[in-house]
Amino acid sequence: MKAFATLADIEALEREPLEAVAPHRTPYELIRAAALRFPEREAFTFLPDAGLDTPPQRITYRELLADIHRAANAFRALGVREADTVAMLAPNTPEAHAVLWGSQLAGRVCPINFLLQPDHIAALLQASGAKVLVALGPNAELSVWPTALAVQALHGAELVPITVNEAVPGMPSLQELMAAQPDTLTFEPDLNPDRVVALFHTGGTTGAPKLAQHTAGNEAHTAWFAHAFYDMDETAVEVNGFPLFHVAGAFVYGLALLAIGARQVLPTLTGMRNTGFVKAYWRFCERERVTHLACVPTVLASLLGVPVNANIDGVRAAFTGGSPLPAELAQRFETATGIPVRNILGMTECAGLVSIEPLLGPRTPGSAGLRLPYTEVHAVPWRDGEAKLDERCAAGETGVLVLRGPHMSPGYLDAKRNAGLFEGGWIVTGDLGHLDDAGRIHITGRAKDVIIRGSHNIDPGLVEDAFMAHPAVLQCAVVAEPDAYAGEVPVAFVVLRAGAGLDADALLREVAPQVYERPACPKRVVLLDALPLTAVGKVFKPTLRLRAIEIRLTEIARELAPQRVVRVEASDEGGRQRALVTLGGAVDEALSQQLRAALAAIAVPVEVRFG
Repeated sequence: MKAFATLADIEALEREPLEAVAPHRTPYELIRAAALRFPEREAFTFLPDAGLDTPPQRITYRELLADIHRAANAFRALGVREADTVAMLAPNTPEAHAVLWGSQLAGRVCPINFLLQPDHIAALLQASGAKVLVALGPNAELSVWPTALAVQALHGAELVPITVNEAVPGMPSLQELMAAQPDTLTFEPDLNPDRVVALFHTGGTTGAPKLAQHTAGNEAHTAWFAHAFYDMDETAVEVNGFPLFHVAGAFVYGLALLAIGARQVLPTLTGMRNTGFVKAYWRFCERERVTHLACVPTVLASLLGVPVNANIDGVRAAFTGGSPLPAELAQRFETATGIPVRNILGMTECAGLVSIEPLLGPRTPGSAGLRLPYTEVHAVPWRDGEAKLDERCAAGETGVLVLRGPHMSPGYLDAKRNAGLFEGGWIVTGDLGHLDDAGRIHITGRAKDVIIRGSHNIDPGLVEDAFMAHPAVLQCAVVAEPDAYAGEVPVAFVVLRAGAGLDADALLREVAPQVYERPACPKRVVLLDALPLTAVGKVFKPTLRLRAIEIRLTEIARELAPQRVVRVEASDEGGRQRALVTLGGAVDEALSQQLRAALAAIAVPVEVRFG
């Protein structure tokens, strides 16, 4: 398949039937085809630790395919059938990939965020019908096993540890169960592309996390076409530090490479949270001959603080998604490293991908790239609280983005939760944006309230529930505060009951343990006399989002200019937030540059003035 540069390239491909362009319509068939073509090529290079002298674990495509077969056979031996689920609490390792793809042959898989609270995980197991829970066993680097034991006590699924360096007495490990199986399938798998093979949990705007269903065809579609945007072939080598419970790790940066026989470098059990690996990042890139970087904006910001102390001439691109990409951050990264940055837009509900900026095309500030082949993406008017699916916005005109195509999920496992997102054969994304004359997709805001912290979706309603359970809290609204590292972090605006004697810090300390997951815990609590309300008495969150922007930018400005008066005014123009920072006193161009650099990774356009 020819690499894409423009929408015309995609449209030219679409003149051929989908079946001719994408002959393999399931993840297993994609991986098997790559293994037959390149059996001795490395699929994974797993780094056990951040030491450059530590030998990595290297897995070939032949070994990967055999491990997928063994895992599938093992799950069948445990009683897993097509309608049963294998849940997984594990980071991105070769063994976890055997579980991810093998369980899709035996039944279906449900990868779960191991940072969730045990009762939350148990509820997901219950909803998914999990018969088996595979979890990372005891080890010194990443503590998942205590959570797995707590979950098993609540749910009772058969628990299978992935042995790292410490066996669990009396409990057969995944590796032992796989070793007892042949390296070819002992059963005939159902390879219907329309069969539901995975359940991925995703935070919505209301209620508990939803389980989005993926068919085999959904996952294969996004994976197969991604490489034409990335301009990759089997010689590509990518650093993939993303977890497999997230569609980025599993499909956008995972299956997309497995589909073409390329190689992934998996950096330790903790991925990009391993500070030792991040410090040695460029030297690992040189050693492993890396060609592509899998990122989110927070990773780009982190790498800007790492000196380029290695030969990285072979690195061709950094792809980033999960949260808005500030144009100035992309420019600074390109200037500092010489590596082009390209943006991605994705959703769990469409197997991870909506659009990608092609490497062979230009980086366009504000653009999330071009739609996948054989899919549709439109901006439609948003009126009276709903998307007008039978209308289309003109090029450049803001509307709510809607999409459909072979990558579109059949809906949530609980069909009652489909309303508002799955409508009339379309996914109504809730993202505000437009398409330009070249067909590029631009996101300018969100009609929904979900907070995206480093590509992690946070449901503000669940955080608000934790605060409202506190006896001192009368009202609470949680919104996003811009953050240079995480993109967004939650901030809670709270009205206390009369006579409550708590300050903001004390309240946060008492509520934090009750928040449903650690990343969802607010960075700060702001106490107010009253929350802003609409005419019908609903909390008006846009005002609070602007207040959160003003608080954070004021902090940054005062840190750089402690002797000056600082004023910050945030505004919202049709869903596009921006800010004006005014520093008292005479013009100081050096200070202005310092402030602009400090704000470069904040996804809010900022104007700096003096006076």
